Amino acid sequence: MMNDPHAKTQPVKPVSDPNPVAEVDPLAHYQRIRVPRQAPVPPQQRRRKAGCGGCLMPLLAVALPLLLVIAAYLFFPGRTTVLLLGIDRAPDGTAISRSDTIMLVSTEAMSAEVHMLSIPRDLWVNIPGVGENRINTAHFFAEANQEGSGPQAVIDTISANFGVTPRYYARVQFSGFSEVVDALGGVTLNLDEPMGGLEAGKHHLDGTQALAFARDRAGTDDFYRMNQGQVVLIATARQLLNPLTWPRLPLAVAKFFDVVDTNLPVWEWPRLAVTLLRAGPDGVDSRTITREMVYPFQTDGGAQVLGPNWDLIWPMVAEMFGE
Repeated sequence: MMNDPHAKTQPVKPVSDPNPVAEVDPLAHYQRIRVPRQAPVPPQQRRRKAGCGGCLMPLLAVALPLLLVIAAYLFFPGRTTVLLLGIDRAPDGTAISRSDTIMLVSTEAMSAEVHMLSIPRDLWVNIPGVGENRINTAHFFAEANQEGSGPQAVIDTISANFGVTPRYYARVQFSGFSEVVDALGGVTLNLDEPMGGLEAGKHHLDGTQALAFARDRAGTDDFYRMNQGQVVLIATARQLLNPLTWPRLPLAVAKFFDVVDTNLPVWEWPRLAVTLLRAGPDGVDSRTITREMVYPFQTDGGAQVLGPNWDLIWPMVAEMFGE
């Protein structure tokens, strides 16, 4: 049959598709493989599939209070005052010795303040239960009378004369101090002027050299010796805070407790360490009772001692250790 060019062209009707997806997707009939649309995932399911985000809330609920407790412990306002004593030349197995080094160290955790005051060993004071004598004899008389009572006798003497009552003490035997310094790998001193037999400049000392520097009095006197002791102590603190030294800390700590007797509780050590770390060795307020604060005189027994000028000493003590 011949096609009629004048015949009207009828539109082709699409074949109806029984698949309901075709009604949803108008282009579905062009696809050879029909892909049904997926229903949207409910928000609850999406959160469950995202991982362990929901687990963080219980973890934070436990961690945050714990962090707050630790922060409160480390930074709680309050002053901690420690009496540092250095003794030497005691009979074997005893601590019957004069305290040649006497220092008051006070820390304030909240403000990260560290104060250190050296007291001359020849300062003439009233020793409770003994009478007037050099302050360094308080430890000797007490230990000779009752073993282990020396530190408390010095605390009582400090309290009676200076108006400051240290709660804790640390008594160091100089004979073993060099071992602590050696365990730390030595100490480095940066001297602005000649001191302790060393020229100005940078010096790295081993334990024996550090102890000799701290105790040197050749051509000087006890006032220079107090400064030298503080220089070594601060240099040791700087060495402790140096991360390169930290692998040596276990050995140094073991040596430290071999030569140090203290009533400072273990829970106070982290607070002191964090406070010192925040202040830094250069932030320590280190002072001594100076020549201007004393007057030398000779006792009836012929001893050369130092009389205290309390009008000059007490204001400094109140500034450094007052509440």
